[in-house]
Amino acid sequence: MQIALTIAGSDSGGGAGIQADLKTFHRFGVFGTSVITAVTAQNTLGVRAIHQVPPDIVSAQLDAIMEDLRPTATKSGMLGTRALVREVAEAVRRHEVRSYVLDPVMVATSGDRLLDPEAESDLRNSLVPLAQLVTPNLAEAAILTDASVTTPAEMERAGQRLLQAGARAALVKGGHLDGDVLVDVLVTVDQVRHFSHPRIPSRSIHGTGCTLSAAITAGLALGRNLEEAVSAAIDYVRRAIAQAPAIGSGHGPVWHGA
Repeated sequence: MQIALTIAGSDSGGGAGIQADLKTFHRFGVFGTSVITAVTAQNTLGVRAIHQVPPDIVSAQLDAIMEDLRPTATKSGMLGTRALVREVAEAVRRHEVRSYVLDPVMVATSGDRLLDPEAESDLRNSLVPLAQLVTPNLAEAAILTDASVTTPAEMERAGQRLLQAGARAALVKGGHLDGDVLVDVLVTVDQVRHFSHPRIPSRSIHGTGCTLSAAITAGLALGRNLEEAVSAAIDYVRRAIAQAPAIGSGHGPVWHGA
């Protein structure tokens, strides 16, 4: 049994964060472990409150997992503060974490800010160089590269800049592109690949970014190469959107049992 680790915040609504990651790990047949960085009070309508877990407790969780349940692949999501970004970066280096997927969670689907602005440079300078893969959406890619990212061509350029910043690969997600056809752009040192697919009309898109990065992490834990893991994860998220249960009054969750 392969082990995967998620370092992220808890979503009381169950659609994103730790809850989405663990459901996804289970669906892919890997054993999920977790390090909780924040407790949020949220539902499909938005985030009401955030309680950050103290950095020393985050570090203790990481040490406990690495000592006894060492993961084959690891992802991080919501970190929230500069102190937590620095703590996680130090732990990733200290434990020589393998197959690290960085989901640079900055803004929720609802528009709520999930990363302090002063932490952005630390995330770019400390965590991006440690990542096997970075998975920003358009807004996050723009922040990380200090450039406009609104077209597939600009997504390619953003991916290249993230590689120049030290990441081994970047998947720039196109869920916020205009039009009926969406494009996700995977940039590696060897190639650029576009994953094009028709938009699925749905309000049930809460947690798609968390779910995608967790699915990629699960694929890496299972021994798939990066391109295979990304392709399978995109297909899974599309099924999860198509089969979403349509619950809640806002942006509902996807169906992780897809």
